[in-house]
Amino acid sequence: MSKIILASRSKGRSHVLEVTGLAKFFEYRGSSVEEVLLDDPTATTRINALNKARDVASSLKEGIVVGVDTVVYFNGKVLGKPKNFNEAFQMLKNLNGNWHEVYTSIAIVDAKTGRTEVATEVTRVKMDKLTEDEIKAYIRTGEPLGKAGGYAIRGLAALFIERIEGCYYNVVGLPLNLLRKLFLKFNINILKP
Repeated sequence: MSKIILASRSKGRSHVLEVTGLAKFFEYRGSSVEEVLLDDPTATTRINALNKARDVASSLKEGIVVGVDTVVYFNGKVLGKPKNFNEAFQMLKNLNGNWHEVYTSIAIVDAKTGRTEVATEVTRVKMDKLTEDEIKAYIRTGEPLGKAGGYAIRGLAALFIERIEGCYYNVVGLPLNLLRKLFLKFNINILKP
């Protein structure tokens, strides 16, 4: 099997790989590309995932590089990662009691040939109604900073996610079923040694 590199520094993504037993198949190399934030969530995540994968692949002679990007989409707006308390508060206040979508794109680049595949997963999420004090208390934990939409479903935010429709791992930031399907396009079956 080819060497597989995850072009990410995300703790959520590495956690998914660890708890599912897939971590042993991956190496980790963070990308230093600047993420874009466009009006279209699919375009945003596809461009960012591809740029991350290409950035890491450019430093390798061979290997399969996986780039991933996740955003939240609510009321016609793409929500990236809040940088401070106020941004996190505004995002969570908007999502509060409402449905929203989580978009994650995965880009796979073969460092040797340059071959590329990109696909996107969408999951609907319903956030429970919280008081402003609850939102502020959650933000003070520090968990929302650096997370798409200002929350981490695998952390404390699990307390106020009422329902999801679609792939749970997509909301965490690494839709595993989609990843498997893309790997199969490269003749990689991680279930076979």
